[in-house]
Amino acid sequence: MIVGNGEIAEAEAGIIDAADFVVRFNDCRSYDTGGRRTDAVAVCNTGRPAKAMLGSLEWRAHPGVVSAREIWSVRDPEKFAAMRAPLAVSHPELDDFCDDYTDEFSAFCVDTDKAHIVIGKSVHEAVDASLSALAPAPYVVPSSGMIVIAEVLNTYAEAEVTLAGFGHAGWEWHPFAAERQLVDSYIAAGRLTRLGGETPVSSSQGA
Repeated sequence: MIVGNGEIAEAEAGIIDAADFVVRFNDCRSYDTGGRRTDAVAVCNTGRPAKAMLGSLEWRAHPGVVSAREIWSVRDPEKFAAMRAPLAVSHPELDDFCDDYTDEFSAFCVDTDKAHIVIGKSVHEAVDASLSALAPAPYVVPSSGMIVIAEVLNTYAEAEVTLAGFGHAGWEWHPFAAERQLVDSYIAAGRLTRLGGETPVSSSQGA
């Protein structure tokens, strides 16, 4: 079960908690109303989201983060280091977007006895290639949700994968329209299912 930060119907919380493995994102906004089981928290390990999480005692003490056995860093440090110079030209306002906090998440995982998984740049690049066939509007990076979907489908090819709380809306520099199309194609092919309705997520850098 991959649980985004969009709204989730109260009746769906029990279905989420009954899953064998639940992935939530960043500050686990889906926690409680969208069930409580949390096996992995996928985090933006660069830029403002990473800095905010690592500097927050509330995040470190969040029951979803505490109960998670794994932290997944969705941004390959090498990939984002290479993006810094081009972004300085195309999006100078994102001057801290590629600041890397992967080592700090690794240290957090050591301190809290969690596994730390860094999703490799090959996954990111494969998502970019899949999205390019859908002629997306110009974007900076795929959303964390899309990267995690790709990682799960690659790593757990035989698993039944369900999405909850995915509205495919938010930060302006994610290609959400194309991501919705890509996810719908996976659903049509029987690789994914959706739980309940679709509601927009709130906007934030790199959500």
